Amino acid sequence: MGPAGPALFYYRMTAGDTLPTHAASGAAPREPRLIIEPGLSARVAMIAEPVIEQLGYRLVRVRVSGAEGCTVQIMAERLDGTMTVEDCEAVSRALSPVLDVADPIDRAYRLEISSPGIDRPLVRKSDFERYAGHVAKIETAVPILGRKRFRGVLIGTEGEAARIRRDDAAEGEEAEILLPIEDMSEAKLVLNDQLVTKALRREKSAKREAREVRKEIRREERQSRHRPQGPAAKGGE
Repeated sequence: MGPAGPALFYYRMTAGDTLPTHAASGAAPREPRLIIEPGLSARVAMIAEPVIEQLGYRLVRVRVSGAEGCTVQIMAERLDGTMTVEDCEAVSRALSPVLDVADPIDRAYRLEISSPGIDRPLVRKSDFERYAGHVAKIETAVPILGRKRFRGVLIGTEGEAARIRRDDAAEGEEAEILLPIEDMSEAKLVLNDQLVTKALRREKSAKREAREVRKEIRREERQSRHRPQGPAAKGGE
């Protein structure tokens, strides 16, 4: 465990295993992912995304790997980009029985629910806006200006494209370039001190808010215990 590591919770699925569903905590506002996975991962994503959104989270990415058995890794997050171990457990409990019934994987697999991590994938337009000022690596599905790989500082978005300032632009080349997000096969942040500092600040803020929520809950519980009870109703009245 460390600042760069994602929160992780996994449950090994075998034939016949089920878990109770988790109560919904309010559906997340819908914003489509513009960078999506192909093949089997896409089928799993179609099943998982409605469940995750109903719980109030957003799907980030799905990966199905055959290394050391079969692993289905699902990245999810809260709307503010955070994701705790408890959040991962909630998603796993809700999603495991749904995947068990839908049966998109034809063999036993290990389900991993994780946070996106600090050097996270960028999949929505709002991701490119939220992390403006940070360095990202981008790979496109089709060549743009004769190349598929780009690295540079995110400037923001224009329409459905992300603007970046390339750090490897040759002399005489335009440093800033617009890359259509839907033409990207992968985009992720580059881990550096600036990104770690921002993540630590966000984590401290989230913990502080959680403490305040717990204090408010305890205060309400104390008030409820000491609240005077009304007179008991008499029989026949």
